[in-house]
Amino acid sequence: MAASAGPRPGWSRRAQYGLFFSFLAVVAGLVVGLILLILSLAAPQSYAAVRGATLDVTAPVSGAFRQVTTTVSGLVSGAGNYWDAANQNAQLRRDRDALMRRMVEARAILEENRELKAALKLRDASDMTVAAGRVVGSSFESPRRFAVLSIGSSDGVQPGMPVRSAEGLLGRVVIAGSSASRVLLVSDRANIVPAKILNGNVPVISTGRGDGTIDVRPLEVGKNPFKVGDIIVTSGTGGLYPPLVPVGKVIRLDDDGAIAMPIADPAHVSFAIVEKPFEPAAIEAAKATEESGE
Repeated sequence: MAASAGPRPGWSRRAQYGLFFSFLAVVAGLVVGLILLILSLAAPQSYAAVRGATLDVTAPVSGAFRQVTTTVSGLVSGAGNYWDAANQNAQLRRDRDALMRRMVEARAILEENRELKAALKLRDASDMTVAAGRVVGSSFESPRRFAVLSIGSSDGVQPGMPVRSAEGLLGRVVIAGSSASRVLLVSDRANIVPAKILNGNVPVISTGRGDGTIDVRPLEVGKNPFKVGDIIVTSGTGGLYPPLVPVGKVIRLDDDGAIAMPIADPAHVSFAIVEKPFEPAAIEAAKATEESGE
C-alpha cells in the first residue's frame, strides 16, 4: 500500500489539537444556534433581550468597521478627485496656449489690416499711384539692400519708379518682371536721395550705408545742421521722388553729417505702392544712371 502524500494529523500533536478544538468550536456553535432557536420559539421576549444584548456588544465593532470603510472610500474618492483636477489643469493649460496662439494670430491680422488700410488710403490720396502690392521679401545679410514687390510690368510698374509705404520712402524700382519687381532700398549704397531736414528746410543728401542705415550730409560744407531726432524728407529735387516723403530719422551725429534710420523698414512693412516719377523726365535720367552704374 502506497504511503499518503503528506503527513497524517496523528503524527503531529499540534495538528491533533487543532482538529480537536475545531471540532469543539463547531459543536459549540451548533449548540448555541440550537439554544437560540428554541429560545426564539419558546420565549420570544427573552430572545428579544438576548438580541438587544448582542446588538449592544456588536454595535461598537460595526461602528468602527463603518469608520474604516468611510475613511477608505474617502481616500479613494480624494485620489480620484486629485487626478480629475490634474487632468482639468492640463486641459486648461492646453486651452490657454491655444488662446495665446489665437491672440498672436489676431494681433498679426490686425496689424496687417492696419497697414493695408494705410496703403489703400495712401493710394487713394495720391494721383501718382501706379499699383499697390505686398512686400514679399527683403535682403539683410547682403551689403546690397533690396526688397521684392508682388507687382510687376503687367501692373504698369517700370524701372526707376519710386516706391513708398504709408510710413515713408522705401526706394525705387530697378528690375520689373511680369508679376514681381525688385526695389533698391534707400539704405543701399547706390541709392542717393535729394532730401532736406523737415524742421528748417535745410537741403541735404541721403545715401545708403549698406548696413540698414542712411548717411545724411548737408550741401553746405563746414556746417553740421543736424540734431538727434531730426526727420529727413524728400525735397523733390531731381524730379524722381515727390517732396515731403519721410526718408529717415537722425539717430546720431557724425563729424560733418549724421546717421539716420529709415522710417519705412521693409522688415516691418507689408504693403507698398509704386508711383509715377514726380517729373516724367526723371525716369529716363534714373535709367541712364542705373545703366552707367552697371
